[in-house]
Amino acid sequence: MRIGLAGAGRIGAFHARTLAALDFVDELVVTDADLGAAKTLADELGADVAPDTEALLASGVDGFVIAAATPAHAPLLRQSIAAGVPTFCEKPVASTLAETIGLADLVASTGVQVHVGFQRRFDAGYRRARAAVESGELGFIHSIRANTHDQAPPHASYVPTSGGIFRDCNVHDFDILRFVTGREVASVYATGANKGADFFSAAGDVDTAGALLTLDDGTIALISSTRYNGAGHDVRMEVHGEKGTIAVGLDHSLAMRSAEEGVDFPRGPQKWSFMERFLPAYQAELTAFAEVVRGERTSPCTVRDALEASRIAEACELSRAERRPVALFEIKGI
Repeated sequence: MRIGLAGAGRIGAFHARTLAALDFVDELVVTDADLGAAKTLADELGADVAPDTEALLASGVDGFVIAAATPAHAPLLRQSIAAGVPTFCEKPVASTLAETIGLADLVASTGVQVHVGFQRRFDAGYRRARAAVESGELGFIHSIRANTHDQAPPHASYVPTSGGIFRDCNVHDFDILRFVTGREVASVYATGANKGADFFSAAGDVDTAGALLTLDDGTIALISSTRYNGAGHDVRMEVHGEKGTIAVGLDHSLAMRSAEEGVDFPRGPQKWSFMERFLPAYQAELTAFAEVVRGERTSPCTVRDALEASRIAEACELSRAERRPVALFEIKGI
């Protein structure tokens, strides 16, 4: 299989290395706005280089992976859809909600398969939690806790274009909440604060945030995020039900320590980045994309799914800004 990839930055290089190690990839062709970066990555992996996306899509690729900077996602996705090439696109698919809605409409009208990169859907723990909910093992679900706590903040230059902490970090929690529960969010109440670097406030963002979500069946979900979790990268979910509770991410890599005497949990070592935490999920995600390319399955995470997660993030940003509860019907959808 010949796979094209746009983007030779941090996540693009990570995906390229993952793809190069997978058995189904026979050829990899890379492009980037910085052709020097593309060539360096291609030389490392023994891949080909295309001068631009148009040339890459015309080179006979079976599938296309978009891992460029966020502002490039929507234009690249429109190019690949026009070319009829099955595409994997990192989140977010677009910089604005309106543009995401337009892309969802375009995909629906063309039938081109687009797989959006919410890798937690392929993590073994989250899939086990989903199975526990679906089977009724936990009885009715009454509350959920989920968090995305980064070990250290991103570079200051990243924050102004990140979309804010809810769109950048917690959008993964919002997507996996829908995936695990099979429910939609009805309303949100969100807040945030800054205690760290000034560049968050300068960009109108926060470095720590929390949200109370009410699902359409009355389930309560508590969501948190921070850019400052010095103990390590901490991504977890607890699903609390009538008959039991199940937790994702509760293992010896947990980025905290017990205050109780005689407790040796967790023993470590911790995880320090999302790439380390979710490497098996990323591999499974791209393997699933190969099945999409071969026509063996439809997209396991559609642009419509990405839109619904984005709507929750938009509602949280509005709630934080206006300091009020926001119903999801206030946020435009399809």
